[in-house]
Amino acid sequence: MKFNALKFSTALVAAGALAAGFSAGQAKAAETIKMTAIDGYSLKSMWVKEFANFMIPEVDKRLAKGGKYKIDWNQAWGGQIVKPRGVMGGMQKGLGDIGVVTTVFHQDKVPLQMVAYASPFVTTDPRLLSRTIDGLAEKFPEFKSAFAKFNQVYLTSVAVLDTYQMFSKHPIKTTADFKGDKIGVAGLNARWVEGFGAATVPGSLVGYYNKLKTGVLDTIMLWPEAVVGRKMYEVAPYMLKGDMGTANSKVVTMNKKAWDGLPASVRQAISEASIAYRDHTSQRALDVAEASYKAYQANGGKVHVMSATERDKWAKAMPNVAKDWAAAQDKKGLPGTKVLAAYMDKMRAAKQPILRHWDKE
Repeated sequence: MKFNALKFSTALVAAGALAAGFSAGQAKAAETIKMTAIDGYSLKSMWVKEFANFMIPEVDKRLAKGGKYKIDWNQAWGGQIVKPRGVMGGMQKGLGDIGVVTTVFHQDKVPLQMVAYASPFVTTDPRLLSRTIDGLAEKFPEFKSAFAKFNQVYLTSVAVLDTYQMFSKHPIKTTADFKGDKIGVAGLNARWVEGFGAATVPGSLVGYYNKLKTGVLDTIMLWPEAVVGRKMYEVAPYMLKGDMGTANSKVVTMNKKAWDGLPASVRQAISEASIAYRDHTSQRALDVAEASYKAYQANGGKVHVMSATERDKWAKAMPNVAKDWAAAQDKKGLPGTKVLAAYMDKMRAAKQPILRHWDKE
């Protein structure tokens, strides 16, 4: 075969260019960051499912645009690392890098997060509530500094339910029917049934089924999506639809050391994705609510819709939980009264169906 110098020379140049391009591609390969995401609740819980299916892809999508970094996710849900009440402590110790803290279990540690729990019958819009709490966190630094004390960076607050309802083993139509009941609650909302002759029992949704089945509880305060998702209609076939209101029970946080160790572009991607997750999950709470009410009834559940008159009586009969809560925060040097007023002003401006103006009565 006749040797062609020109072709050989051209091939060498092409091969060299290809090798140079491959080397450059290797040099530009995204740096991998390992990150553990935790929650004590399992993927049965809507907000955990959305963290896995929405939040994580949102972070990945933003990082892919930059091309410099990618995350190798370790998803540890449902007790793999911590139990539901253990996320705050687990994040503090660095057992997780990012996680969803259920704040209702920690009203002593992050008390300002309880403003909506202190003021029921105000809003059933989780989107509005989540945005409002994040706005308050920007206005009042005490929201974020509370998490900083436990080695965490506050990213966003999330409301994961449309509105609390009552689910029971026997029919309940008015607050008088609570008398003698043992009611499962999760924190400050125990005061929502104060004065009605019931005993409140602290707990969480993961244990309610068995407690209802064994008679430890007669009634629970939950939202339909959670009840249907864990088949609690089998042990609590009666719903009192009182529409007591939504609440911001979750905060996405990062361990401070893990956060500080991230490049600025990764922190930005996580911050942006957290807000997107907040809005997406709050909307999902509404999207699944209607189907959950139908599913509850389709599985034998019976619903009594509380009259407007009875709801108004309930709201007015309660002690002023909000003012009591605000005053308690004021005594601790926190802006409780100011936070309550700012919260209620936001709700009034949004023209919410407020049954009781807690900051004024």
